[in-house]
Amino acid sequence: MTLLRACNKINSTYNYKERGQRTLILTSSIDDRYGQNKIKSRIGIEENAISVSTTDSILEIFKSHSDVSCVLVDEVQFMNKIQILELSEIVDSYNIPVIAYGLKSDFKQELFPGSAALLSICDCIENIPVICWCGKKATVNARISDNKVIYNGEQILIGGNDQYISLCRKHWKEGKINNFKK
Repeated sequence: MTLLRACNKINSTYNYKERGQRTLILTSSIDDRYGQNKIKSRIGIEENAISVSTTDSILEIFKSHSDVSCVLVDEVQFMNKIQILELSEIVDSYNIPVIAYGLKSDFKQELFPGSAALLSICDCIENIPVICWCGKKATVNARISDNKVIYNGEQILIGGNDQYISLCRKHWKEGKINNFKK
């Protein structure tokens, strides 16, 4: 069973629905950019979800929903270690695949606690290709302000393209957000 597969979250849900199967969709209550109980793809497609705080038991939420063929978790980086272990329990004890979608590391290239726990026990990792402005593989979600890369601050600052840009490691180190600006 797959515990982590970073893939398009909306496509995954659609594939299960298309086959008459039910997906339990969870997301972190920390990220409420699209409202509570919603996930949204980069192209604007939305799905209803259950917002989970770090004090919620994912296993109990799962048990309260019948006929689930898959559990999809968005913003998994904001989950805690106990919740990650509960996801593995769903895979191991209930034979239900869990597909988790989220960031591996923050704008300082430090692992999120949820991501660290997940990376240590997941069965499969698939990276979604993201490209830096230079055409190389982007590996950093750089935080920006006033067209400059920010290297200090709180780990969690919810934002979109107005506050983050994908960069290769070299351009993150150099603080270059495009080929015309430093």
